[in-house]
Amino acid sequence: MSFFNNLFGSSTSELPEFWHKIESEEDLKLALEHSTEKPIVIFKHSTRCMISKSVLRNFENEIKNTNQPAIDFYYLDLLNHRNISNEIAEQLKVTHQSPQAILIKDQKAIFNASHDRISLDIMTKHLD
Repeated sequence: MSFFNNLFGSSTSELPEFWHKIESEEDLKLALEHSTEKPIVIFKHSTRCMISKSVLRNFENEIKNTNQPAIDFYYLDLLNHRNISNEIAEQLKVTHQSPQAILIKDQKAIFNASHDRISLDIMTKHLD
């Protein structure tokens, strides 16, 4: 892996297995439908932003260090799928930010956070 990939992010093929990629409007539709069965988080990541990469890695470490959170996780590459990010903002009535994590239950955003406010612990508290 090159220095720049380490610094700015590498391909999404290297994501941990718990991520479900959103790469189309159909993927988004299925993710939102899934939120009626189990809460989901959509993490919107800018692959060229060092801050976004750092927040993503910290969030991933939280997930890895948690015993089976009651949430499924979805990943959106903002640079390749800005149109889907816009669709998320419109459907869920959540202002676009990057990086951003949106907690969704029953096809409604129940919490969202950006930058250093992104925390799995805080999100799970909103499920109670």
